[in-house]
Amino acid sequence: MKYSDLVKSGADSTEKRSYLADGETVAVAFRIPKNLRAAAKEEAELRGMSFSAFARNCMIQELAKVEKED
Repeated sequence: MKYSDLVKSGADSTEKRSYLADGETVAVAFRIPKNLRAAAKEEAELRGMSFSAFARNCMIQELAKVEKED
């Protein structure tokens, strides 16, 4: 199953979060401005987590949002 299958099936936020948190880990490298990294690292420390955990959490929150119908 792919993430897009979950979206198409109308999965709720909990189902999406579960899917996104499962699976093997892979290394990812990307470039961001130094100031953005520093600010995110500080925020992660304030929350008691690593920069990587903070980045994963942000991505999961964004991807698990449920679309609201007007």
